[in-house]
Amino acid sequence: MKIQNKKNGAFTLVEIMIVVAIIGLLAAIAIPNFVKARTTAQKNSCIANLKQIDGAVQQWALEQKKVATDTYSLTSAEIKAYMKGSRLPDCPGSGTYAAGANVSASPKCSLSSLGHTL
Repeated sequence: MKIQNKKNGAFTLVEIMIVVAIIGLLAAIAIPNFVKARTTAQKNSCIANLKQIDGAVQQWALEQKKVATDTYSLTSAEIKAYMKGSRLPDCPGSGTYAAGANVSASPKCSLSSLGHTL
């Protein structure tokens, strides 16, 4: 007669705890990097929007024969006509855009302290 040894293929509590600890360590390393990458992407997208706005203002000024010291408003339909979809883009960081002091000055974002500057 043969004796059969049944061996269950289950994990021990220590093995499960080690796996959970490793996953927690990897998450602790990765999550701050994801947050930093998101912030950087928002900043770069905002700068691209500022470039698009500045290009529209410069095109408007050229076609309307404006000089560098003339002022403008971002809310005017004249400027929005030079933007895709005839509307200003939104800042991905929940900031707002404002016109520069004149045509030669760059537009501003309210989050300029976070690096959202042209």
